[in-house]
Amino acid sequence: MGVGVDRSIVKNVRGETTHFVGVKENITERKITEERLRHAQKMQAIGELTGGIAHDFNNLLAIIIGNLQLLEESLEDNPEHKELIADALWSVERGSELTSRLLAFARRQHLKPEMTDVNEVIRGMTNLLRRTLGERIKIIEILAEDLGNSMIDRGQLENAVLNLVVNARDAMKNGGVLTISTRNATLEPNEDTALEHAAGDYTVVEVHDTGIGMPPEVQARIFEPFFSTKDVGKGTGLGLSTVYGIVKQTGAHIFFDSTVGKGTVFRIFLPRYVPAEGEAVVQHAEAGPEIADLTGSATILLVEDEEAVRAFAARALASRGYKVYEAGSGVEALEVMEEAGGKIDLVVSDVVMPELDGPSLLKELRKQRPELKIIFISGYAEDAFKKNLPEGEIFHFLPKPFSLKQLAVAVKETLGR
Repeated sequence: MGVGVDRSIVKNVRGETTHFVGVKENITERKITEERLRHAQKMQAIGELTGGIAHDFNNLLAIIIGNLQLLEESLEDNPEHKELIADALWSVERGSELTSRLLAFARRQHLKPEMTDVNEVIRGMTNLLRRTLGERIKIIEILAEDLGNSMIDRGQLENAVLNLVVNARDAMKNGGVLTISTRNATLEPNEDTALEHAAGDYTVVEVHDTGIGMPPEVQARIFEPFFSTKDVGKGTGLGLSTVYGIVKQTGAHIFFDSTVGKGTVFRIFLPRYVPAEGEAVVQHAEAGPEIADLTGSATILLVEDEEAVRAFAARALASRGYKVYEAGSGVEALEVMEEAGGKIDLVVSDVVMPELDGPSLLKELRKQRPELKIIFISGYAEDAFKKNLPEGEIFHFLPKPFSLKQLAVAVKETLGR
């Protein structure tokens, strides 16, 4: 920030000499910093609103999925009815994908970080990206041989890259070149960009297109949910906002440069991860064998303030042989536990509830039953409430919306531990 002194000499109306001393200050950098802060606050506010809407919508989807599947189970072999239910479930899945994107932007989605070779992820997506781009766009991959690893959710990185590629494709309607490259980078401390990134070592993924580019007024809004320059019906406006949320929740950073008529480049900076000596690192693992028998005889306490969600979940568990107690709040759950007199084998509890939320309920339950098993269900990410639990607390997490089978599998796995 530049400060200077301006000395001027003038004569007044009587011809006397007068000296003026003025101070000049360049406030451009301060204005830029203030604008970044305002933008960050706006994005945070939009994220809070979006996350709340997605959470409530997830509850509605859970109710619809559960009741459709219960209806499907109760129907006799009627192809026409089953086809109608299948169509409805497909629509619900589309709605679930929408809420996932909203939660991604709000940084409240469920993540499974693991040690990830970013180059391996890009190579594994090559065929999918070629099909996505079509024949008129050439794709070039330039992957650094000595690239560092990152501790990230592999699936969400794929999601972010795919969204950037789709955005690039739409900017090159007449064809062009898309370049995906990776490299290592070290960011030095910089006061001017303190709000944008932290100094450190990073693995960088760049997606560069030769498309139409973006004017300044579009650049200012590209990460806002539902903002789109596409025609009505040709996009949700959630592609780049999803990328923004994934990147921020991962602890990474995203930057872009765009010039009208020349193209756009997005850069994702993923913190490079080097495990400490002796540290156990989560590696990419294949899914285990599917559980064939989802029945049981244990006693379960189901705690959920949304009555419709509680009703279908209780019915689903009871139909598989479990004895189910129900509670509409954390306070009611404590009363049921006392009346049950130690008969409860497992508690399945919502996280966000009035009076006594899930984590607070667990703390109270642990005072009497330290060995009690618990499954938390929530439309928010596990990390959103895990910080409110005692360190080392063991629990199972099932994100909403879930199917009846996913609920039954979670119960079976948790009881078997």
